[in-house]
Amino acid sequence: MTRVSTPETMDLGSWIARRAAIGPHRPAITFGDHTLTFGDFSDRIDRLAAALVDGGVGAGDRVAYLGLNNPMFLTAMFAAARAGATFVPLNFRLTGTELAYIINDSGAHTLIADPDLAAVVDAGDEPLPLQRRIAVGARDGWASVEELIAGSEPISAPAQPDSDAVAVIMYTSGTTGRPKGAMLTHGNLFWNNVNALFCLDVDSSDISYCAAPLFHIGGLNVTTLITLQKGGHIVLAQSFDPVVALADIEKHRVTTMFGVPAMYLFMSQVPQFETADLSSLRYLVCGGAPVPEPLMRRYAERGLAFAQGYGLTETAPLALVMSVDESAAKIGAAGNKVLPLSDVRLVDATNSPVPVGQPGEICVRGPQVMVGYWNNPGATAAAIDDGGWFHTGDVGREDEDGYIYVVDRVKDMVITGGENVYPAEVESVLYSHPAIAEIAILGLPDAKWGEAVTAVIATAPGHEVSLEELREFAADQLARYKLPLRLEFVDALPRNPSGKVLKYQLREQFTSVTAV
Repeated sequence: MTRVSTPETMDLGSWIARRAAIGPHRPAITFGDHTLTFGDFSDRIDRLAAALVDGGVGAGDRVAYLGLNNPMFLTAMFAAARAGATFVPLNFRLTGTELAYIINDSGAHTLIADPDLAAVVDAGDEPLPLQRRIAVGARDGWASVEELIAGSEPISAPAQPDSDAVAVIMYTSGTTGRPKGAMLTHGNLFWNNVNALFCLDVDSSDISYCAAPLFHIGGLNVTTLITLQKGGHIVLAQSFDPVVALADIEKHRVTTMFGVPAMYLFMSQVPQFETADLSSLRYLVCGGAPVPEPLMRRYAERGLAFAQGYGLTETAPLALVMSVDESAAKIGAAGNKVLPLSDVRLVDATNSPVPVGQPGEICVRGPQVMVGYWNNPGATAAAIDDGGWFHTGDVGREDEDGYIYVVDRVKDMVITGGENVYPAEVESVLYSHPAIAEIAILGLPDAKWGEAVTAVIATAPGHEVSLEELREFAADQLARYKLPLRLEFVDALPRNPSGKVLKYQLREQFTSVTAV
């Protein structure tokens, strides 16, 4: 019989066990043509948890996972919690050297990996702390996860970690520098979802589509975990493809989806967007970057509404939420600065609150904020002040109604001729130009202005555009100093796995190019 934790605990490992006890025959995860019920899902979790314990995993040990989206990712995460361990999801796009850094930094005891990605780990020269290697498939020298599950009885005494125990160490995707491991506790994940349930309409009948990578906090904990905790159904895609996503939404009668703006942009650009039956969708959750207004209008034409959000790995991820009914009235805002269980404020360089209407760094305080960075007390102290406020490094502006507009990253702000230019504002205007498929605004060194506002674009098929045309197009919407002084072209913008544009790569690429 499945053992469920006591009512006063909120540990991650108990979530699926509790749902299985309530409704074992309800669908939990569909992957391809196979659907796992909550009962089957819970059973596999507890068998893998027992196998982990038998392999030497104990309280506080780290279990890492390296693989594409797969139900095994979630199985391993919940199993690690049932074993009392900490789960460490790894970015499958990293090189062997980058993976070795995180595996060593986290001190992972066990690694579960896709066979092809296991080969990347095996090929590395650097010694690793791993005491056990488990493959999701066949791999010489690695144990088979399916054989371990089949050969184990369900764990008889699952761990019940305290709410302040670390459940997940999630390494920030890092657009610059070494990734840092954000320590998210069982309480962080639990209270994030309670906060979300007070703000978003999540129902036990929901079918949520997950194509964003699960190793990223957006893919894992915007709609995925909360839908499962609520007893809903996840349709999981191995990776994102805009045509497949539209077909899956139609086929499975999906009701909700999380995506970053780039995903929704790519979906809107394929011909199937006009013909797919999307009538089952109740709303789409968009986060990860400011949402261009033209993209919102494009979806509105198909009768599709956005519930926007803003969050970070370090806030598990909820920080700001904009419900469907608010989005239409406050286009471009990320949400109200006050959530039921947490707060946001904007501060200047001296950590003093800024007046309404003035830009300031977004800071978050609440039970969903991480306890710190793994093995990095200096970075923790720099990010979380004495008042418990987490400093995000993002710039926001508050309106008179208390809604926050995310302007940009502090480090991405362009200072040209002494004026501050926030790239997201310029990008939002220029996105609606028909020749532009993708755009990034950044500052590049300029002898006259200090930095030149530079537009880096990928053009839409069959289109051309000049700098003069872009400046004229935006002249009635942007102050003159905000208009691009340079125009550069790329085939596609470089992005990290969460869809954020890697502007530092563009800076490196074009800094040496002489301005025209």
